[in-house]
Amino acid sequence: MLGSAKSPSAGAKEQGRKVAEKTTDPIRRLGLLDNEDVRVMMQGSSMVKVRSSRWQKSRHLRLLEDGLTVWCESTKSSRKAKAQQTFAVTEVECVREGCQSEALRRLSGSMPETHCFTVVFRGARKSLDLLCSCEDEARRWVRGLRMLKERVAAMTQKEKLDHWIRGYLKRADQNQDGKMSYDEVKRLLQMINIDLSEHYARNLFKRCDRSGDDRLDHIEIEEFCRELLRRPELDAVFRHYSSNGCTLSTAELRDFLGDQGEDASLNHAQYLILTYELNDWAQRNQFMTQNGFTMYMLSLENDVFNPGHARVYQDMSRPLAHYFISSSHNTYLTRDQVTSASSTEPYIRALNQGCRCVELDCWDGDKGEPVIYHGHTLTSKVHFKEVIETIAQYAFKASPYPLILSLENHCSVEQQAVMAKHLRTILGRKLLTKPLSEQPLKELPSPEELRGRILVKGKKHTPHLGQLGKTSSTASFSSSSDDELAGSNKNTPKKDPAKVCSKLSPELSDLVVYCRSVHFRGFENMSETSPNEMSSFCENDALRLIKDSGKLFVRHNSRQLSRIYPSGQRLQSSNYDPQEMWNGGCQMVALNFQTPGEQMDLNQGRFLQNGRCGYILKPSYLCSTASDFNPENTGGGPGHIPTQLTIRIISAQQLPKINTEKASSIVDPQVWVEIHGVAIDNARGKTQRIDNNGFNPRWDCTLSFQLQVPELALVRFVVEDHDHKAKNDFVGQFTLPFTSLRTGYRHVHLLKADGSSLSPATLFIHVKVSRKGVPVKTVSERIAAAKRKA
Repeated sequence: MLGSAKSPSAGAKEQGRKVAEKTTDPIRRLGLLDNEDVRVMMQGSSMVKVRSSRWQKSRHLRLLEDGLTVWCESTKSSRKAKAQQTFAVTEVECVREGCQSEALRRLSGSMPETHCFTVVFRGARKSLDLLCSCEDEARRWVRGLRMLKERVAAMTQKEKLDHWIRGYLKRADQNQDGKMSYDEVKRLLQMINIDLSEHYARNLFKRCDRSGDDRLDHIEIEEFCRELLRRPELDAVFRHYSSNGCTLSTAELRDFLGDQGEDASLNHAQYLILTYELNDWAQRNQFMTQNGFTMYMLSLENDVFNPGHARVYQDMSRPLAHYFISSSHNTYLTRDQVTSASSTEPYIRALNQGCRCVELDCWDGDKGEPVIYHGHTLTSKVHFKEVIETIAQYAFKASPYPLILSLENHCSVEQQAVMAKHLRTILGRKLLTKPLSEQPLKELPSPEELRGRILVKGKKHTPHLGQLGKTSSTASFSSSSDDELAGSNKNTPKKDPAKVCSKLSPELSDLVVYCRSVHFRGFENMSETSPNEMSSFCENDALRLIKDSGKLFVRHNSRQLSRIYPSGQRLQSSNYDPQEMWNGGCQMVALNFQTPGEQMDLNQGRFLQNGRCGYILKPSYLCSTASDFNPENTGGGPGHIPTQLTIRIISAQQLPKINTEKASSIVDPQVWVEIHGVAIDNARGKTQRIDNNGFNPRWDCTLSFQLQVPELALVRFVVEDHDHKAKNDFVGQFTLPFTSLRTGYRHVHLLKADGSSLSPATLFIHVKVSRKGVPVKTVSERIAAAKRKA
């Protein structure tokens, strides 16, 4: 009797243990089971979501069992609302302690700063300002979120895939019993974006159902998923280089690396085996198995983007005019330039992306404090002082190289003096207030010489025009951009320089050192112009100069800085094509960073290299005052290196669903490859579509492109969901410079429309580059040729 009495209890304990293990399994796999911060987050915490002094709502935040999703519970009860109440750690840009958002800063005196924190998201999602009940709770959530974010960043592609599939498994297991019926498996297949034939799906289910009870247990589900994740195209590459079909010797691995155009030394081959091989015997005997090879091929070390370009590798000691400089337009706006909010948040986002030139539209504000907004529109206002405080905090977090503040000044002389005071007191020693040298300026200083410094771009008082008016309260209602443009437009009357200068504050004028805004006076006497004078051009005027006087514009831009800005007709803050401006050597090609799309993809791709520091050294033919490069006629001239680029789109992995409202909707993926460069190089090609398969579609489609000026070219991969009746839906993209493109078998890690990661979605491709019609020989081909000669 005693034994039978204990049995149910023991069974219950065993069942409880299994449930606990199932609950903590993802956390265990992330290596976070013993982390106290994570345990607190999983238990959940009651907080207050803050938007203003009047809008404060109670919320219960809890880390879900997958270890990467936070549920923010409110009184909303609809299914759609609940779906919107979660956020993934992968969506988090950063976590800020204390009152470091606009809303919390304004309330900092009314609530304990140590109890507050802000979750900042990538893309357009609004930040989450939270007030905890105590300091310890806030600190634990801040630490926990940051640690989870770091853990995700360190995950291998295989770990991301495993975690991704487990998340879907949990959702597909409707009764949460840890087993899956065939109907639940079919539900899983729809979730992961694959439409397997009924025959294949049923056979695979039966093959894995070793217990024969028409339900897959934990081990059987693992086998089912492994079969789904199998990569026959990767296996084929492995077998091509393996003499026995089971392992790669170091010599065979070196042949593969040589064909990839990589370091084929013995040391590098041994390093890869030690890093990626999971089998102890194979590792000890210096072999790589198929599993180890797959791990390596899925790693960032095998990415299509050259990892050597992920750090600052270019010469940073050249004059500023010799670099493309990542630049933002209307940086303060969150959306369009007519009705959207002005905020400090877009400055943080731009600076964190490596932007090195931000714009401040400055107007007179109440109580003597200047404000920033899009003048004469319904956009809201943000205090100039708040923006400068934000810039001081984030200026050099992503890049150590100089930041340029482009002032569009509409303020009265009195409030200009206030601007100057805030710039000096808040930025302190970071602000450049005088030239680095007392010697006459022959060329602009370099990014290295200006490292850690903030430069002001604006109008400067010219001494011979007389003393500046110190008491004038008349605002200059013409933007600095329009003023500068006036000199290049024959139909626009020139303003009297004395009248313009009478509206300049001497305090603000003194802060302009190397970026003095002037009217563009044409290409005559270019050599006599001081290098510190720069002009701004509307996109249309810049295009006209490139088309009509391309060679002269290139020479001008080899010595002077040029800033290009979008047309005032772009009311929705859309963007122009930046590539055309880069072809002309323009440095500051300013875009609306708040507007995602192809143009921002190109900008992100252009500044992906050189450690994302926001400065890219221009090709040599764009840096000479005697250059003969003409962006409109590149045949046979400088930079002309006929190159054939051949890209085979082999397959894709784990593409996301587009229509999440309809469970049965599966994507029909199609891939475009685009070349963006000089006019003659612009081209695009596409694969066929694959019906009903976003999980592992396979194309094996080869696309070829002829490049004439490869140094300026960007390569953009775009995946779309094909639609017969309407425009294809965007799925993901990745853009990179041709000079950073690696040859051989590579994975392309796709990005969302807002530029954030679409992990674990990838493309698997093969890249080949030939110069002047002669293919670059692989190492194995060179070795074979040498043997034949011998």
